[in-house]
Amino acid sequence: MAIPKITIIVPCRNEKSHIDEAVSSILSQESVTGGFEIIIADGGSDDGTREILDRMSAGESHLRIIDNPEHIVSTGLNAAIRAAQGDIIIRMDAHTKFSRDYVKQCVYTLQTTGSDNVGGPWLAVGRTYLQKVIALAFQSPFSTGGAGSHRANYEGPVDTVYLGCWCKGTLMRLGLFDEELVRNQDDELNLRLIRSGGTVWQSPSIRSWYYPRASLVALFKQYIQYGYWKVLVIQKHRLPASIRHLVPGGFVFLLLTLSLLALGLSSARLALTLLLVIYFVANLGASLITCRLPKNWKYLTAMPFVFAAYHFGYGWGFLRGIFDFLVLKKGSRKVYSELTR
Repeated sequence: MAIPKITIIVPCRNEKSHIDEAVSSILSQESVTGGFEIIIADGGSDDGTREILDRMSAGESHLRIIDNPEHIVSTGLNAAIRAAQGDIIIRMDAHTKFSRDYVKQCVYTLQTTGSDNVGGPWLAVGRTYLQKVIALAFQSPFSTGGAGSHRANYEGPVDTVYLGCWCKGTLMRLGLFDEELVRNQDDELNLRLIRSGGTVWQSPSIRSWYYPRASLVALFKQYIQYGYWKVLVIQKHRLPASIRHLVPGGFVFLLLTLSLLALGLSSARLALTLLLVIYFVANLGASLITCRLPKNWKYLTAMPFVFAAYHFGYGWGFLRGIFDFLVLKKGSRKVYSELTR
């Protein structure tokens, strides 16, 4: 078989409910010059995912399954990149459905813009009622801080992009993904890329649809992790990629501080009340704006709680990360082993 020009890499672990649709979406991609191979790095799935993958790969010569014994996304991505035969690497995901021209548009945008990493907007869709609320909130500046990667029609440079498409040489030059990071490894890679003089480019022609968490508890836990591991990224680079990464942590810290001071100071009680009122009004206003279309009014009752899960999850995770990484000076591997016990 001829060596393919493009390699699609997919890290996964315990994705039984999503993997069949995701891989089918990848396999149905429009043909591209030079063809493509698919490498799925399985992180020790024990829910039946591996059996599904083995069945699907049996009839597809260009679909390979490799092991990711470290279980985390960054090690899976790096193992797949090292095994890749293609000159162009395209990352895809088990929680995402892709347009049939996704690969073609990635390659076209990479070649025509001259950028170092390209991708499409990070668009969310849901199946259940609450997942649809979470998906709708996902596109709001109130939950994302106005990140360009969440703007459906934006085209141009961004500080990070959903998934990504690179020349393999670019990834090798950068040193691949940081294997200390359980989360935020894509943000950290893009930060290194930009600070080395590279460009990350978003194009709305690159279309995919991400399935977010389907419950408030799952969403809250996910964003605790995002906030938590963002601290390690900032520690490594001595500077955040954007001020928006600091806001939720600062907000939760201020709430906790005022709550403690309010036990003995009336001025602190007043300040705490004022802060909570401001947040409540802002949250309600953002919820009304997000649900302003008639078809979305049914999501209004849950929207404030979803926004709160985004903000308080990320903020609390950020503060925990500061305590573990900066105060206790824990190593990332020790932290990961503690979290997965």
